[in-house]
Amino acid sequence: MNRRAFLSSASMLATLALVPRAALAAGATPGDAKLDALLTSIFDANLKYAPEFATQLGLDKGANAALKSRLGDYTPGAVRANLARTTRTIAQIEAVPPATLSDAGRLNREVVLYSQNQQRTAAEKFGLGSPTNPYVISQQDGAYFDVPDFLDSAHVITTAADADAYCARLDAFATALDGDTATQAERAKRGLVAPGFSLDLALGQMAALRAPAPAQSGLVTSVATRTRAAGLTGDWDRRATALVTDKVYPALDRQIALVKQLRTTARAEAGLWAVPGGDAIYAAALAQATTTNFTPDEVHKLGLDQVAQIGAELDTILKAQGLTKGSIGARLAAFNATPAQLYPDTPAGRTDLIAGLNTGLAAMQAKLPQAFINPPSAPLQIRAVPTDIQDGASNGYYRLAALDGSRPAIYFINLKSVADWPKYTLPSLTYHEGVPGHHLQLSLVAGLDTPLLRKFSFFGAYVEGWALYAEQLADELGGYAGGIERAGYLQSFLFRAARLVADTGLHTKRWTREQATDYFVDTVGFARPRSQREIERYCTLPGQACSYKLGHISWLRARDTAKKILGDKFDVKQFHEVLRDGAVPLTILERLVEARATALAKA
Repeated sequence: MNRRAFLSSASMLATLALVPRAALAAGATPGDAKLDALLTSIFDANLKYAPEFATQLGLDKGANAALKSRLGDYTPGAVRANLARTTRTIAQIEAVPPATLSDAGRLNREVVLYSQNQQRTAAEKFGLGSPTNPYVISQQDGAYFDVPDFLDSAHVITTAADADAYCARLDAFATALDGDTATQAERAKRGLVAPGFSLDLALGQMAALRAPAPAQSGLVTSVATRTRAAGLTGDWDRRATALVTDKVYPALDRQIALVKQLRTTARAEAGLWAVPGGDAIYAAALAQATTTNFTPDEVHKLGLDQVAQIGAELDTILKAQGLTKGSIGARLAAFNATPAQLYPDTPAGRTDLIAGLNTGLAAMQAKLPQAFINPPSAPLQIRAVPTDIQDGASNGYYRLAALDGSRPAIYFINLKSVADWPKYTLPSLTYHEGVPGHHLQLSLVAGLDTPLLRKFSFFGAYVEGWALYAEQLADELGGYAGGIERAGYLQSFLFRAARLVADTGLHTKRWTREQATDYFVDTVGFARPRSQREIERYCTLPGQACSYKLGHISWLRARDTAKKILGDKFDVKQFHEVLRDGAVPLTILERLVEARATALAKA
């Protein structure tokens, strides 16, 4: 999913925690109603601090219309201000006695406090919004990276007021750039600067953003093209050009100058171990990303075990395809280069690739009733990652739809190199980002008749673990054509298992970027450019890559528990109803599933 946008709103999302459905039903207590009202008031108060998130959800309208003209706080004081709000929130929630709540209310209180305390710890111990985002500026972090894509794909323009708001946000973009520059300069004094190769990539992307003449900048053509398409008349392209000329480009130049200066003394070491306090930051990042207490050594060993297990399954499939020589990674790499598996590296080839993804998405949507009760059918667009950020962007990610339907959800795929996407590997990505993965899970929660506070808690291990589980569920639903597409899905699992090894290797075992890239090429079979982009991502987003496989293991363990309790009464459709309880830490997920299964067994 669009992890950058979601995680950048972490302060907001931690507040948008569970208000359980049971609190609105029979058995609710006065304490539940009090907690519900409290969380609603917190949401209303904090929404003004998360204008981008308000736009993502389509909540920048009516009384909140002013938010559509603003961006969030990128200044050095943002973490401190958020810490103060978080501390107040924790005190307010703790003041609601658990004894006054129903079981569902106590669950809600537990999950909200879990999120808030994680956030407070990151700010108090490390001066960070999140330990998984220790660097202000990298090849995948910073306003320069996020805001142009956000303005183009999330900021809806249907009225003149929307276009005016776009220009106001373009003005705010310059302020955000300067805020990031100041914050990065402050963090640099503590040694929190991305590795040299990351700064090189960031500088390349900044140069691409800065290269066009202002009138030809995507920041200008976006508003010009969309206002014309909406039949609006006005001078927004002229206003946007002036803003880019007079404010955005000068602010970007100031940021480029700082990053170039930081680059002269940047470290070559890839891992967090090389920065002051890095071991503690990584431990906190791993705990936050996985919602577990696994140590880095335990995660590393688990990854090695999973790589061996999945590799054995792949070996059987590859031998059946006549691929018998070399390591698993070498055989997959050889097959990846087969002409029949590749779309042409042309605009037409990219168009055909996305058309194929849409076909696969529609076919899986038709299968969902086999595994879900009333599955959602919300629209999903599939787009290529914008070219000016594709060097640093992940290979695929998901962006939430607006709640009011004004903008659909988007599944982005990075098509910098079509060779990164052999045809047999594409179905698993679509099932992960689309259905039955992120799009189904988040659309289902968004469609519930519950308060907004109920809908949008974010726990990466739950969400990403579900999406990886969805790839396996797609196999159970017959979503892969023949053995070779199953190999693509198993390669996806191998990829996530290798992440456990590489992420911990980089940040605690002092692996170099080259060493980790070699491991990926040899183990997973991805082309070196794709493997290197993945490794570079882990270097600047520590711990997050571990959430997928650990989350998947937890989902499978929960399903196995339900099967053991229910026996012949087990129904996968009923098991998947746990999605309607929203995202929770993994330990709570397994507890919820066990309680549900026990209740069904007694029914």
